[in-house]
Amino acid sequence: MAEELEVERNDVRDDGRRPPRAVVGSHLVDEEMFGTVFDRGVAARIWDFVRPYGRSVAVSVAAVLVFSGTQLLIPLIIRYAIDNGLEPTDASRAALHLAMAGFALVIAVNYAASYLQESVVGRVAENVLFDIRSAMFDHLQHVSLSFMDKTEVGRLMSRLQGDVNAMQEFLETSVLSVGDLVLLVGIVVLMLWLDWQLGLLTLSVLPVLAIVRTLWLPRARAAFMAAHTANSVTNGALAEAIHGVRTVQALDREAVNYDLFADRADTNLAAQLRASRIAQVMVPLVDTLTGIAMAVVVVVGGAMVLERTLDLGVMVAFLFYIQRFFDPIRSLTIQYAVMQRAMASGQRLIAVLDVPVTVRDAPGAIDIAEAGDGSVEFRDVTFGYDPAHPVLRNVSLRVEPGQTVALVGPTGSGKSSAMALVHRFYDVQAGAVLVGGHDVRDVTQASLGRHIAMVLQEPFLFTGTVAENIRYNTAHATRADIEAAARAVGAHDFIAALPDGYDTMLGERGGALSLGQRQLLSFARALVADARILVLDEATASIDSHTEAQIQRALKRLLEGRTGLVIAHRLATIREADQIIVLRDGQIAEAGDHTTLIAQQGLYARLAASGGGSFDDLREP
Repeated sequence: MAEELEVERNDVRDDGRRPPRAVVGSHLVDEEMFGTVFDRGVAARIWDFVRPYGRSVAVSVAAVLVFSGTQLLIPLIIRYAIDNGLEPTDASRAALHLAMAGFALVIAVNYAASYLQESVVGRVAENVLFDIRSAMFDHLQHVSLSFMDKTEVGRLMSRLQGDVNAMQEFLETSVLSVGDLVLLVGIVVLMLWLDWQLGLLTLSVLPVLAIVRTLWLPRARAAFMAAHTANSVTNGALAEAIHGVRTVQALDREAVNYDLFADRADTNLAAQLRASRIAQVMVPLVDTLTGIAMAVVVVVGGAMVLERTLDLGVMVAFLFYIQRFFDPIRSLTIQYAVMQRAMASGQRLIAVLDVPVTVRDAPGAIDIAEAGDGSVEFRDVTFGYDPAHPVLRNVSLRVEPGQTVALVGPTGSGKSSAMALVHRFYDVQAGAVLVGGHDVRDVTQASLGRHIAMVLQEPFLFTGTVAENIRYNTAHATRADIEAAARAVGAHDFIAALPDGYDTMLGERGGALSLGQRQLLSFARALVADARILVLDEATASIDSHTEAQIQRALKRLLEGRTGLVIAHRLATIREADQIIVLRDGQIAEAGDHTTLIAQQGLYARLAASGGGSFDDLREP
């Protein structure tokens, strides 16, 4: 990375300017792909998910052992047929018939065991992965926002998808590795039992394989890691370019971005080709060693057959065993890398499952839905995302039921943090936040969610119909409730003009709608929820004047009979508030209604005098 940055500093064009560079996705730092060969702690945690299917696992292991046993029996049946069925006698014909019956039985058992193992293992693996994904998704729905604030969404998605897929590969092949070990040991034992001298001679090629494999593994691991990282970097650059396509086209960067992506794609191609070459080294090596071992058996074994010190059937059985001998070795080599990936993936999956939930219901927490009166109170609240650097300090305020209170102040003054504390997205370090007369730490989060509706600056719409998005927080809302809410906030007309009205499917984030339309849908959603407290976090920001007038009318309807907490930068939104709280550096600088604050000639008055500009543009004199 340091070398790349140095190149970037020196990469200057003839006109003295540096060429434009890609950002973010092009320098993706990837997570470790390989872990230890076997991690007892990871295996124990994964086994917790496998344990409910223990009977099925036992059946699949038994099926694999039976399958391996039939593979070992086939050469012995061939040996019996050759040694006892090649003479033109009744005894030989009987031996051949017996061998044919044995073949038929072994093949039938082989098929049944293979089918049983494949079907059971596949079903168990899918069920275990379903349970892991469900557990992770459920846990992530409840983890505190302090964790989400510090965690990249892409990294979480990688764990939910890539790491779970790596675990699937391991679960599906781990049972097979048991069969491979049994097959390998069984072949060695049977070759030594059939003829120990020829067996030892045949196995003499194994030290060569062991030496080559020892030298090959570290190089292969480095190559696979480089290929994986290069692929991740390329995918990151691709995802960044797709997400930022509007900016790319607006700044006429198509050609530049293509060149940058092409560089990464070329690097990825080179890494993938090198990994492929190294991966293929073992295949011809194993094939060569197989050929050498078979040649040894044919030459030495053939001589022993001619000298009548070895039966022909034994030599043929040796040839079959040698053909099968290197298959489990090849399979176990692949399983070695699979297990390493699974251990690394397992560690990351467990890390997600073990993320502590710092905001959780206290024992005996009450349901606020019936007991709450709609009031909100801050009592000497101190809060900071980093406790050492509080963003709110000793803040005290009270919002009476049915009142509308506006919070204003420069960026970083703590407005949004205060709103987050009302819904208990975070816990305070000192003081208390009360909703409906109860400390939010003493009520259930579910009832708090029903008691409070939030409308954010960037309304989030989910993939689904318009109606489903409006009743997202209230599944029991009828179509009449949905339409009444939409009419109340002024959204009905544009919804009716959509191709399928309320049944129109919205894409990701509702991208086909304007920001104002999406905001009106979020207002309708809050109205259908019928919560006693309404929190508006800069809900009118980034709205044009025409849409703002429509939203102002919707706001008045939305706030009727409800306690309102409003963050806004525009005077039109907060002028009619019962109380306006001016925050500065995490403390209350001014408080009062519009007329009172104008008379104080403070920070709020400066905003009014500026012609309705934004507090973001104001600085202390």
